[in-house]
Amino acid sequence: MIAGRAIVAGEADGDALVTSDALSFWGGYDFHTGEIIDRHHPLAGVRAAGRILAVPFSKGSSSTTAVLLEAVRAGTAPAAILTTGVDAFFALASIVADVMYSKSFPVIALEGADFASLRTGERLIIDRSARITRVEPLSHRGTEKNG
Repeated sequence: MIAGRAIVAGEADGDALVTSDALSFWGGYDFHTGEIIDRHHPLAGVRAAGRILAVPFSKGSSSTTAVLLEAVRAGTAPAAILTTGVDAFFALASIVADVMYSKSFPVIALEGADFASLRTGERLIIDRSARITRVEPLSHRGTEKNG
């Protein structure tokens, strides 16, 4: 379990999509599809829609908020965003999405070591208190036996 700090509280679960590189949403994220389209970013061509996006911080300006807000409206936003600190642009997008569309997403700040421990593809569950639980894949669970 990872204890984060809720910048915007909420619940989410999904597969992690992790990068150590900042992401510019303006010109780097297609809100129509949820795909990362910055061809210079390591996640170029990958869809973040519905996933828990772990990105250390945003790159750019308030346009990040506008693009994320449009992604929420279109249903192509990440389920949650995990960062290494308080990112006002991510938080503002979630808060405004809640006001405008009654749809927010959790924005959680993690300590550097906790952020570094995340892996793309692992299943994460985020609760309202910003606790993040890793869900063990079915292939690694023990087999139950009846009596």
